[in-house]
Amino acid sequence: MTPKKFKHSSARFVARYGLVETMSAFDSFPLGRPAFVTHVLDRAAHLRTDDSKLLALEARQDSRAYVVHRDSLVVKKAAEGPRALLTIDEALKFGANPGTIFLGLRDGAAIFGMGIAAPAVEKLLTRDDVAVTELRGMAMQGVVPPDQLSAIAMAKSMVTWHQRHGYCANCGTRTAMTQGGWKRDCPNCKAEHFPRTDPVVIMLVTHGDKCLLGRQKQFLPGMYSCLAGFVEAAETIEDAVRREIFEESGIRCTDVTYYMTQPWPYPSSLMIGCTARATSEDIIVDRSELEDARWFDRAEATLMFKRQHPDGLAGPHPFAIAHHLLGRWLHEGPDAHA
Repeated sequence: MTPKKFKHSSARFVARYGLVETMSAFDSFPLGRPAFVTHVLDRAAHLRTDDSKLLALEARQDSRAYVVHRDSLVVKKAAEGPRALLTIDEALKFGANPGTIFLGLRDGAAIFGMGIAAPAVEKLLTRDDVAVTELRGMAMQGVVPPDQLSAIAMAKSMVTWHQRHGYCANCGTRTAMTQGGWKRDCPNCKAEHFPRTDPVVIMLVTHGDKCLLGRQKQFLPGMYSCLAGFVEAAETIEDAVRREIFEESGIRCTDVTYYMTQPWPYPSSLMIGCTARATSEDIIVDRSELEDARWFDRAEATLMFKRQHPDGLAGPHPFAIAHHLLGRWLHEGPDAHA
């Protein structure tokens, strides 16, 4: 389960939405800093149980909100570029749902997440001053400042969770949002429901001076990425890495090492980046999971990483942790994970 990649090219994305491409992908996400990891909010969890304070914060002029619709974000278009952080008044006038999710404080100002229904989005699509754009595309092209992406990911994950968990899993009764959106209570059976994050392992497997990369059918032509998959019940991270690699490629591996994590709001996962060393090079591709998997030597992987491969092959986008796993291995030199 390698993370899905955005399917629009940079030029088509910017032209389609009339937005400004502000930074290159490599500038936006330098090595070791993929999207969604630069967190600038104080979550201020102590405020979640104080309804009066939350209402007062929501009414303040400096409070702001991110408005999420499925995998997209409502942005205000302006001459200097799109603005994703809306005033509460703007969000409500655009048709956002009145129920807000308290994300935290930034420089003392409250930041909220809000959902918006499809009929309201349809009305926005006819306007010239508003865009409803896919978050992945905006993040990959540097349209939204990287330091806002973590809060946006939180808003997207939380809005999606509320939309999918409106009824009690225990008795089926409609539940109520509480604690600033970080909990849902059942008025009938008194069950308490909290948002969950799904752990996913994503790993770069090496063997000597080669690395293993795979591709799925929905990837852009020529693009290869790290293998990945969900951690199962009662499974360690190390076991999940070994199992997923074997299931998808037939490769046995050892020496699993943790690198870093990346929040992944599709819908609400935590990508756990690891490396592992293969004990053989004999690949048996699981065609139900992958279109292809193969070994790349360091020279070819470097060309793919830099998007300079003569055959148009490319590595994962800097937006994703897979790019940083590959880049770290390339920068460490030929003796890494020998």
